[in-house]
Amino acid sequence: MTRIWKPNIWLMFMAMLTTQGFSQISLVPRPLELKETGSGNIFTIKAETPVILTSDKLLPSAEFLVQYVQQYYGVQLKTSKKPAKVNGVVLSIDPAAGGQGAYMLEVTASGVSIKGADETGVFYGVQSLLQLLPANKTTALDLPGVWVKDAPRFGYRGVMLDVGRHFFPVEFVKKFIDYLAIHKINTMHWHLTEDQGWRIEIKKHPQLTAKGAYRNGTIVGHYPGSENDNERYGGFYTQDQVKDIVAYAAKRYITVVPEIEMPGHASAAIAAFPNLSCFPNEPTNLGKLPSEVSKANPGKQVQETWGVHDDVFCAGNDSVYQLLEDVMDEVVPLFPSTLFHIGGDECPKANWKRCPRCQVRMKEHNLKDEHELQSYFVQRMEKYINSKGKILIGWDEILEGGLAPNAWVMSWRGEAGGIEAAKQNHDVIMSPTTYCYFDYYQGKSKTEPLAIGGYLPLNKVYSYNPFPDALTAEQAKHIKGIQANLWTEYVESPSKAEYMLMPRLAAIAEVAWSPQEGKSWEDFTRRMERLYDQYKLIGANYAKSAYEVRQTVIIESVNNKANVTFKTDAYNPDIRYTLDGSIPSANSLKYTKSFDVYRSAIIKAGVFKNGELKGNVSEQRIVLD
Repeated sequence: MTRIWKPNIWLMFMAMLTTQGFSQISLVPRPLELKETGSGNIFTIKAETPVILTSDKLLPSAEFLVQYVQQYYGVQLKTSKKPAKVNGVVLSIDPAAGGQGAYMLEVTASGVSIKGADETGVFYGVQSLLQLLPANKTTALDLPGVWVKDAPRFGYRGVMLDVGRHFFPVEFVKKFIDYLAIHKINTMHWHLTEDQGWRIEIKKHPQLTAKGAYRNGTIVGHYPGSENDNERYGGFYTQDQVKDIVAYAAKRYITVVPEIEMPGHASAAIAAFPNLSCFPNEPTNLGKLPSEVSKANPGKQVQETWGVHDDVFCAGNDSVYQLLEDVMDEVVPLFPSTLFHIGGDECPKANWKRCPRCQVRMKEHNLKDEHELQSYFVQRMEKYINSKGKILIGWDEILEGGLAPNAWVMSWRGEAGGIEAAKQNHDVIMSPTTYCYFDYYQGKSKTEPLAIGGYLPLNKVYSYNPFPDALTAEQAKHIKGIQANLWTEYVESPSKAEYMLMPRLAAIAEVAWSPQEGKSWEDFTRRMERLYDQYKLIGANYAKSAYEVRQTVIIESVNNKANVTFKTDAYNPDIRYTLDGSIPSANSLKYTKSFDVYRSAIIKAGVFKNGELKGNVSEQRIVLD
């Protein structure tokens, strides 16, 4: 939901933050209201502390709390449905907490109370409680006295996981879901099919996974690659595994939205069924570096390189729609989500322009160009999806040629698609590359793992406001939420997925959850210090790019000097630097303000915390006469 702040309420809120010592407690995302209630209200969770449920519906929240405390602190709590003689953690539903997903959390000397407006709200209250626990492994689980009242800004707070380019095992997908849960994200968009792999079992068409789930090799290095690794790669999820993952997510109040890509990004499906292509007898163009197996067996292949490919579903072939309807028949029942994503992005029209069947289709339906042919394709599939009780959502290219009547738009090519869709009274999820693409670099490329390109540091993600100025207040009501996307061309392992996801996940979570009014980058970075410690506690391979020192050098030729300024995305950083090219230590020169250099130097700088170097050391060479 969207919360609109009245000016007088906002002033009261800011005053409360100052007088109640809000700065001492670190919750991410930032709650609506928080008061510290003093040292006399500290409560300690012990093994004998019961987690008391007032409703069986709250069992998932209780189980999450119990499992977390046992796993990371070694303290085994027990649940109870009856009031206990000892003080405990009480979970209850109270409509007075607010709207959907709202909660109230209170810690006193006599225990913890979490009241949610609904089951989801209770779960979010539990996540805030976990952030109040010590950020190091200890059995002394002291909680500060605190009162919190909170509710989400948007009803849709999403993150997309691409398993098409690289496949991730079930265990990691569940861990990914847990990461979303602790950030109060409520939607996982699951990108299940791609040019490089079809990842979901379709029992009526087993060839989709037997052939389409595996490629004969993968390019090495950045596109177009230095070589092909010539290693067979792939995998897929059985329908039973999908059900298990969806159920796992549901217990964390996360909705899984499936994506079956169409009409483009279809090479894997076409490799399984060449007749789905406009030109079944033409071999797949695998670029300059095909695998040895594919060179020896030309024909339709699962893609081995990245990018956009011309071989797409034939819009003039009725067998394409029949197969996709068969897929819908099996996929839809696996996902309770109301939304069903069909992709719709990056569909080249070159094959359609030279395909006799596509041209006949255009004439039959009086379509003036291939963009309208794509609209025909999308609208035809939308009718079938609607007949299954689902709403179609697609990337903003589905606007081209006329938007399907009831479709939602996910705006990725900037905000223009979302703005246009909202003006046409279509609901929108904002997901622009400039703020939401977590496959981009988050620090200088030379100090970061290989990524697709771009630059999206933590502060850029945090700065986003999903409501464009171009929309009226009425049109802005169609902005239903925000989504970050983890595309995986260059994310080949779970550990790298974690690295690319966090801590930017925290920034997008706060954009999606907390009111725009009162956003404070400095306060966010302060609260992130506690969250970094939680990442460490749970074993997440988070990026430390926020600690990287960005060096700005201005050469003054007339005075033969250079002025140097350092900045980071870290809170109150202790920056140490050297001028001779040596690695800085905690005893090196301390940066306090910009400084001048009068001779050539190799400046290396790093951020230290408790004497420990955090993140990478940055380097800047200065050459002066």
